This record gives sequence, C-alpha cells and structure tokens, in this order.
Amino acid sequence: MSTPDHAADAGADTAPAERLPVTQRAIEHIKGMIAAGLLRPGDRLPTERDLSAELGVSRSSMREAIRALTTLGVLEVRHGAGVYVTRLRPGDLLETFSVLAEISQGETLVEVLQVRRMLEPAATALAAARADDVQLRRLSAILDRIGTGESEGETVAADLHFHQAIVEITGNATLVAVNDGLSSRTFNARVWHGHREAGLTARLREDHERIYQALRDRDPDAARAAATTHILEVERWLRGRLAPGEG
Repeated sequence: MSTPDHAADAGADTAPAERLPVTQRAIEHIKGMIAAGLLRPGDRLPTERDLSAELGVSRSSMREAIRALTTLGVLEVRHGAGVYVTRLRPGDLLETFSVLAEISQGETLVEVLQVRRMLEPAATALAAARADDVQLRRLSAILDRIGTGESEGETVAADLHFHQAIVEITGNATLVAVNDGLSSRTFNARVWHGHREAGLTARLREDHERIYQALRDRDPDAARAAATTHILEVERWLRGRLAPGEG
C-alpha cells in the first residue's frame, strides 16, 4: 500500500498539468503531437470534435487553442479545407517576436541592443567567412543608399536591409528570424534622426563602411569588431537620451 508520502509524490507529478488552464492544456497537447512527429508540417489536424474528445475538453476550449496556435504561426486555417500545420519555418514562428523591438522603451530597449551585441558580431564574423562576390556586390549597393543624401526614410530602410542581408549570408534561418525580431524600423528612424540633429550621421555611415570593408576583406575578426563598435555606438547614444529613472 502506498504511504502518504508516496501518494503526495504521485500527486506532485500530475498536479502541474492538472492546474493548467483548459485552453493551455489543449495548446500543449497539439504542440506535443507536433513535437512527437504525430503531426508533421503540412498535415491536416484531426477535427475539432475528435481533438476535444481525445483530450476531454470542450470544443470551445479547443477552438481557442487552435486560434492561439494560428496566431503564433504553428497552424493555419484553410477555409473550407480544415486546419493544417504550417511549414514551421523560423520566420513564421518568430514573427510575433518582432513586436519586442518595436514597442520596447527605456532600459528594455537597451537590453534589446545588448542582445543584438551578443548576436550580430558573431553573425557578421560568420558572414565574412562565407560571403561570395555576388553577396558582397549586393551589400555594396545597399551601402550606397545609407546616409548619402537620400531621404532619411530611405536611409533607415537601407540600414535595416544592410544588416538583414549580412545575417542572411550566414545561411541560418533561425538567426535571420531572431535578428529580424530584434530590429525595429521605428527605433532605427530615431537613431538616424537623433544623429542627424547632432551632426553625427557621418559616424554611422563610417560604422557601416568599416563593417563592409571587413566583409570584403573576408576578415571575421575585423567584422566582429566593427559590428560590436557599431552597436555600442547606438547603445551609448540611447543611454544618453534616456530620461532620469529610465536607465
């Protein structure tokens, strides 16, 4: 016969799952089916009725779970055809992550830059080792549009495109998606506008030129250093603009 202690241990194993909200249990169930390979990219989900019966939850809870996973890019609803698992590409799954950089403020935005400082230099170093002539020509064309007299909006777009193109050279789709999520057109516009007001746009342009030069030289160490210096410059600029109490 089980002792009270053993019974308590058994309850501890099952209690966390039992305490999950019903909709969350349904979400975890579908995710578990995908993780176990029972559902693969492109597969159609069992019907809402069958899933509800299998898990013992209401159809409305299962419907909410499907809606949540659709928002996250895990599932897609094909009208008249049912619900399907998406291709599960990193860019689809991390799409909602892009909200982070767009709406962050104060110290949280500094933290976003700190994460970029961990990732971008490594990505830039890898790109320096892998870039081919076609990719370098593409980067050169983008660089020509950064801070060279066009409108500020065109410069902001070219700046984002420049860094995205570098990360794409790594060939790592997950890193590309994460980088996109940490990048913000709104914040980039603030950076260029602030530097323009201070007469410092040439400094930002030079940062990008150093990054490109290191890539063209196929010098990973120089590429890493140039990318780090650039992000530190932006981070210092942001810290200098934070209101007292925000930092």
